[in-house]
Amino acid sequence: MTLLIILGSFIGIIISIALGTLWHSPLSPFGKIHMEYLGFDKLTKEQQDKKIEETKPHMWKVYTKQAFLSGITSAALAYMVLTFPPEGGNSFIYLNIIALWVAFVVPLIGQNLLWGPCEDGKLQMKKFFGDSLYQLVTYLLIVFVLSFVL
Repeated sequence: MTLLIILGSFIGIIISIALGTLWHSPLSPFGKIHMEYLGFDKLTKEQQDKKIEETKPHMWKVYTKQAFLSGITSAALAYMVLTFPPEGGNSFIYLNIIALWVAFVVPLIGQNLLWGPCEDGKLQMKKFFGDSLYQLVTYLLIVFVLSFVL
């Protein structure tokens, strides 16, 4: 079972990074909100390009840390997929994921934004819904894929 949890962690890391890259891309509505939250929209094109070039050499560190954090979550999700009683079926797992998301993830995202650098309430709400939805979609997608693989 340990090897399956490790395999599930790696699968979850790939899903999380791929979805996060798409979700927060400049082409996505949530990516635009993310960039606005970071103040990127207030920079000129030249300043944006400069900031991107300055950030590129360090992105591998950010992705490594994100992969580690995603791996922790994915290991827990893999454990749930492997150990939840089959009588409840997948719907039991999905309901528990949603309950955990509501109880723990949503409040933490809200707290981070509340105490974050942005004071624009409308932008905070957009970021809150975008980030919360991203986490839920990620968890549900990981569980969906792992339920077929594990």
